[in-house]
Amino acid sequence: MTLDHIREYCLKKKFVTEEFPFDEETLVFKVMGKMFLLTNLNPPLSINIKCDPETAIDLRERYAAVLPGYHMNKKHWNTVEIDGTISPKLIFQWIDDSYELVVQSLPKVKREKM
Repeated sequence: MTLDHIREYCLKKKFVTEEFPFDEETLVFKVMGKMFLLTNLNPPLSINIKCDPETAIDLRERYAAVLPGYHMNKKHWNTVEIDGTISPKLIFQWIDDSYELVVQSLPKVKREKM
């Protein structure tokens, strides 16, 4: 899995934008202005994704490549090292989960536009 795969997958989702709000090496994907995925442009590739707190802990216990969110609220964010040990299908599922968590946290007015 490459950065291009992740980028293409994220940009196919409704109301997703990409930007560099922090620095020139951290690409952030947002849905209606709220972050749901961050990734680095320089190797090694990893992503930060939002998780339900219980799920976040469970994934860290089950997968060596899943760590507490780097520079994020570790209760709600995981860092996933894209090193080939986790299937792309599962990573895409986690991206979907992150997107949905953020969408559900949006104000009702914004959700209704989706």
